[in-house]
Amino acid sequence: MTPPMISFCVTCLLWGAMVHLTAPKRPSTLRLVPVNVGEEVTLECFHQKDSLAMMFFWYKQTLGHKPELVSTYYKYERNGIFNDDLKTNPRFQLETSRGKNHLKISNVQMSDSATYYCISCYLYKCEYLEDIIIQVESSGLNLQALVEQSASETIQPGDAVTLSCTVHTGTCDEEHSVYWFKDEEESHPGLIYTHGGRNDRCERKPNTQTQTCVYNLPLKSLNLTDVGTYYCAVASCGRILFGNGTKLDFEEEAGSLVLVYVLSGALGFNTILAVLLAYKAYAMDKTKSCKCAATRETSSAASAPNAEVFQDEDSLHYAALRQNKVNRSRRIKDDNMIECVYSSVRQ
Repeated sequence: MTPPMISFCVTCLLWGAMVHLTAPKRPSTLRLVPVNVGEEVTLECFHQKDSLAMMFFWYKQTLGHKPELVSTYYKYERNGIFNDDLKTNPRFQLETSRGKNHLKISNVQMSDSATYYCISCYLYKCEYLEDIIIQVESSGLNLQALVEQSASETIQPGDAVTLSCTVHTGTCDEEHSVYWFKDEEESHPGLIYTHGGRNDRCERKPNTQTQTCVYNLPLKSLNLTDVGTYYCAVASCGRILFGNGTKLDFEEEAGSLVLVYVLSGALGFNTILAVLLAYKAYAMDKTKSCKCAATRETSSAASAPNAEVFQDEDSLHYAALRQNKVNRSRRIKDDNMIECVYSSVRQ
């Protein structure tokens, strides 16, 4: 590999790392724009004129799909460029000038229902400028629908359950998509499964235009990570309807609670016992130190062997005695041993 090629590869790696470290942050607000079929809507996106950003993009994301590039605008060009088939679509226009990157959609269709993102980029750093949801409505369609979910359940580790979602739709002839979301206390709801645009599980009632569809989500070998509330969402005719949710929670066994209480009590008892033993050891050590100190004071007070110190007749008498023993072993180097004798004399 030649040196220029090595340099190019290293540069690509560095750029990739920097892009990963500077992921764009989503704006704190999300705008909802309701619009009727056939109307015109303008998605406004402003940016500072003195900003370092050079490139501006519009992305479109429909539910259950990845974002798709809509347009690209270079700061020092007069007009922007639409992506792929939108180049020849007269319904889409860009209003670009100093400080603006507006997306104009005329003769709005149901397929325009989506989330639109306006993004600015400078080198490897990108920033979200706008998040806008277009909700297309039509007065000519009966969009009444009802989403029902199975009741909440209490489970145990290793169990298997099947969550059901029943959808009752009206006269909308478009295929609908069904999505399952999981909501946890420690995180935002996330998409876990989609049934796509299949209507093969639907039955239309006779003499009516109402159809009933049933969708199931099987869950096996459940554990603590599966605890949460599962929502069924139906997207059809530019509308998204959510069910009331099915909550899964683990059953707390009585035996487990008793074991927890017993272990907690044992832990508390051991803690108290350890504190008492430590205090007892400290008290014994302190008493031993006091006795040794008293012995040293008495020994130093004795002026001669076998001397005795007397106090009042009702008090204790201390005597330091010296006793010589025969050196019977070479292992004993000191043949002088001092014994402390405490006596109480009563008259």
